Amino acid sequence: MQILLIRHGESEDDFLEENYEGTTDLPLTSKGVEQVEKMCRRVLEEFPPEFIWSSTLLRASKTAETLSNTIKCPVTFLDELREMQDLESKFDFTLRAQNVLSYIRENSANYKRIAVVSHGGMITKLIESFLQFPHEINDVWFNSNNTGIHLLEYTEHPYKLIRFLNSTTHLN
Repeated sequence: MQILLIRHGESEDDFLEENYEGTTDLPLTSKGVEQVEKMCRRVLEEFPPEFIWSSTLLRASKTAETLSNTIKCPVTFLDELREMQDLESKFDFTLRAQNVLSYIRENSANYKRIAVVSHGGMITKLIESFLQFPHEINDVWFNSNNTGIHLLEYTEHPYKLIRFLNSTTHLN
């Protein structure tokens, strides 16, 4: 199974203070809407998913809804795909990502390719979970630009494949 991890488009949250952790629920900017439309065209042409999972936060849910309407596939929203929450420890955040990735895999077993629309921190934790990093390793960051696409694959061989990380060629 292939998993597209997609970060939402530019949102008003991007312009908050530097130590902002992503817990507010602000909409996409007009530039963010344009980024999402470009990303959707690329995903439709190059690697359309059969199912989409998304964070419930507005910037991600709007991105996922637009992708769903473009691809013509269903989307399900999960609170567990939200960014790290206030008062949530790094350990609990990592555990949440591991659990939601397991849940998504179990509930997507009939699909060859799915998409997960989420946030930078959660995408990092999902990649760490995919790679089975021990939870003690918490000093790694997988950069995700606005509408950045990562393509991971569980193969039939005894290994996992990272096809690419943070691709934004649709924005050029």
